[in-house]
Amino acid sequence: MTPVLVINSGSSSFKYQLIDVETERALASGLVERIGERIGEPVGAATHTVLFAGDGPIVAATRATSSRELPIPDHTAGFAVMLDAFAAHGPSLEEASPVAVGHRVVQGGARFFEPTLVTPLVEINIDELGTLAPLHNPGAVQGIRAARAAFADIPHVAVFDTAFHQTMPAAAATYAIDAALAEKHRIRKYGFHGTSHKFVSETAAAFLDRPLGELRQIVLHLGNGASATAVDGGVSVDTSMGLTPLEGLVMGTRSGDLDPSVLGVLARREEMSFSDLDALLNKRSGLLGLAGVSDMRDIEARRAGGDPRATLAFDVYIHRLRAYIGAYLAQLGGADVISFTAGVGENSSEVRAAALETFGFVGVRIDRSRNEAPGRGIRVISADDSAITVLVVPTNEEMEIARQTHAVAVR
Repeated sequence: MTPVLVINSGSSSFKYQLIDVETERALASGLVERIGERIGEPVGAATHTVLFAGDGPIVAATRATSSRELPIPDHTAGFAVMLDAFAAHGPSLEEASPVAVGHRVVQGGARFFEPTLVTPLVEINIDELGTLAPLHNPGAVQGIRAARAAFADIPHVAVFDTAFHQTMPAAAATYAIDAALAEKHRIRKYGFHGTSHKFVSETAAAFLDRPLGELRQIVLHLGNGASATAVDGGVSVDTSMGLTPLEGLVMGTRSGDLDPSVLGVLARREEMSFSDLDALLNKRSGLLGLAGVSDMRDIEARRAGGDPRATLAFDVYIHRLRAYIGAYLAQLGGADVISFTAGVGENSSEVRAAALETFGFVGVRIDRSRNEAPGRGIRVISADDSAITVLVVPTNEEMEIARQTHAVAVR
């Protein structure tokens, strides 16, 4: 057994998974949230789930879940709560002692191109990159510091969402603004969801028993946050998210692509501040702004009931998605595989069918029965005579982080 503890830390919460990288099976997972008790606010909460593996790799089923509420003033206290949960409910960290801890870090900027062993200098760099990801990197730093205190004798590895996209050519990563200003403030396209896009593209190649280096792939990570990536020979050559995770596709609460002049219009006419505009585009736009709900399941239910706002929201979502698929077909010179992943991509047959409905001109054919058949694993949903193979590939970012962490830790 070779356990790796994977941590995904935010400013007021962190998720964790203990994964055996030898068998690629999860042993336990949990969530510690509402960290930083304040007067009048709820106390912290922690949930710990012990898992047992199913018949194959990267499959897990619940064995037992425990929850508790208690004050959790900071991340250090949160890690103590996590350790208590392992001690009380298992698996024992003495018997399944982690060989390393992997940390998801959203923004690696232009400094980090690969999984990196955490040192005090790396910590400082991640903290400084918080200017590019103020909602994410500061929380990651807090988690790293608390985890290094709790697990002082094993390696800690930072795995960056942006790293997979560092291979994008300058033509894809460069914004057409004043070059000196862009360089001064490190303004460029970085891309996100990199661990998911890497995992899915490699998993798709293995499933099809095709060499990764020979495949042109389009990966559609469609969740509350959503991004599309063009992957050529296992390498990211373009992606929809940009300097921040706001650019690109329509998402649950984020607008995606927008004429920048809209901000000036709203600032002048509504006297909206930068903070107001940032909150609007990140928290009150996307499906929520269009239809009043952010979950695609609610959109589909209301659309089926004839709700015009939900119908428009679905149409806008699909219109943007088709635009990116078409763009990446052009950038790649065609595609061998299109994969849907994440919550919406894995579960919404309606979105998958609508997104590819107009691509018959390049030979894409969806098999309706395959697409609508329930399933949890990787599967083909295209017809046998489709020129491009279309897959549903369940993502597993934690597994990808565990793999990369172990590779770095055992060098």
